[in-house]
Amino acid sequence: MPGRGGAAMSFEIHVGRRLGDTEVVLSLDADDGAGITALFGPSGAGKTSILNMVAGLLKPDRGRIAVAGRTMFDAEAGIDLPPEQRRAGYVFQDGRLFPHRRVRANLLYGAQRRDAGHGRLDIALDEAVAFLGIGHLLDRWPRTLSGGEAQRVAIGRALLSSPDFLLMDEPLASLDAARRDDIMTVIERVRDEFGLPTLYVSHDRTEVDRLATRVVTMPQDPGV
Repeated sequence: MPGRGGAAMSFEIHVGRRLGDTEVVLSLDADDGAGITALFGPSGAGKTSILNMVAGLLKPDRGRIAVAGRTMFDAEAGIDLPPEQRRAGYVFQDGRLFPHRRVRANLLYGAQRRDAGHGRLDIALDEAVAFLGIGHLLDRWPRTLSGGEAQRVAIGRALLSSPDFLLMDEPLASLDAARRDDIMTVIERVRDEFGLPTLYVSHDRTEVDRLATRVVTMPQDPGV
């Protein structure tokens, strides 16, 4: 199996952030190692906001975020690591590939971001390409890819950044049924073969039941 393991990982997320007229609140401790922790709930429940707080893209008003005991954010202690120091691989709903870079360059961007010698996963470009079955896509432009192909590349870019953990924000939402099943199989393989703890956002119960190791249900009103 490519990559390398390490000590058991855990998510510790206790945060609050006011967004408009509501406050997004989450208290989560997932300390049983690798697997997928799903944040499940309807649109507007604040799931993506929580993911962005963990990634360092959105600052909580209060609370603490730690992964495997490594503090990313602590309001009282004045700790707020920048995104590039959090060692998170992020897969967005729409892929967010760079349109001016071919697939190979998009993947290599992930490799350029890696924190050598520190990430939980260490995988080479050729290993990631073979694992994801995207060798035939390397010279293509993102605009020529199908939705499923683009998400395979986005997953590859996240893996190549040598992450400690993964964040996935509804990566199947824009795909048709056939491609959804295909990418779910890819995500299952990532979960089972790389052992990276993953925080996964979805509003689809069937998807969560298939992929998640544990499920955190968020209420319709994020302030509840």
